Amino acid sequence: MKASKFVSTRSVTTKLMTTASVGALLFGLSAAAQADNWRYAHEEYEGDVQDVFAYAFKEYIEDNSDHTVQVYRFGELGESDDIMEQTQNGILQFVNQSPGFTGALIPEAQIFFIPYLLPTDEETVLTFFDESKAINEMFPELYAEQGLELLKMYPEGEMVVTTDEPISSPEDMDNKKIRTMTNPLLSETYDAFGATPTPLPWGEVYGGLQTGIIDGQENPIFWIESGGLYEVSPHLTFTGHGWFTTAMMANQDFYEGLSEEDQTLVNEASEAAYDHTIEHIKGLAEESLAKIQEASDEVTVTRLDEEQIQAFRERAPQVEEAFLEMTGEGGQELLEQFKADLEAVTNE
Repeated sequence: MKASKFVSTRSVTTKLMTTASVGALLFGLSAAAQADNWRYAHEEYEGDVQDVFAYAFKEYIEDNSDHTVQVYRFGELGESDDIMEQTQNGILQFVNQSPGFTGALIPEAQIFFIPYLLPTDEETVLTFFDESKAINEMFPELYAEQGLELLKMYPEGEMVVTTDEPISSPEDMDNKKIRTMTNPLLSETYDAFGATPTPLPWGEVYGGLQTGIIDGQENPIFWIESGGLYEVSPHLTFTGHGWFTTAMMANQDFYEGLSEEDQTLVNEASEAAYDHTIEHIKGLAEESLAKIQEASDEVTVTRLDEEQIQAFRERAPQVEEAFLEMTGEGGQELLEQFKADLEAVTNE
């Protein structure tokens, strides 16, 4: 009797444990069903600014939820056009893409390629991105029209031109084939500067410089360093004509389908990534230039003085005019707000 009683008791205990285990498993499966793996692609290499932003976003999401974020760097899912198409089709949930490429989709995004519109002073630029009504209120509406939820727009660094010979005037640009992104207004800018704009996918730029298919290109200094562009295009010119800007966004259907809690999570992660990235880019240009100069004796650095800059700046109005022709009344309104925002931060 005692034995059978013992077995019976053990049997009941086992059943209770099994039931509890199954319950825990089902609860776990239920929780797992709520945890998603989100796919996020950007345009740069490991350690570059967009990568820093992506991993700060990923870390915040994973530290504050059961969701995971898979980050894809440049080339892993194709070129910029490919990852945008994948995002619009819902294959990717998040994408980081500069207006240089988005300009074909959202013409107004080309505003960042009007030369000498943005100041070169880092602190002023960062304040502008924080406070600008054009960026924080008007741009999200433009992106929404293309099925994109604009989460953050941020600067990466001042644009620097690299060429096969030193440049100090528009005349030095004559007949120079300068690589541009597939962006009509950027082509207009280099046309105004006297060069021959030559659209080329990023993956072909290094080889193009090496073989002379192109004579130069523009990018932030950290990208010139990480991509090794100075090795085949050693003459760096700080023209002061603009900053490289990028945007992090989500597929809008995906974003709107999230719970209120997850939308808040995504927004907070975007803000945290932005704050982290802004700290990261402070002083980054100086560090990158030092690395370039240490790596190569052939590199020359030309910083245009105010008189030299003025010769380029005088050619900017035709680019602004082209922007307005491309974008119409909406572009005019955006440009006016952009200038008002800049004036506000400049006078602070």
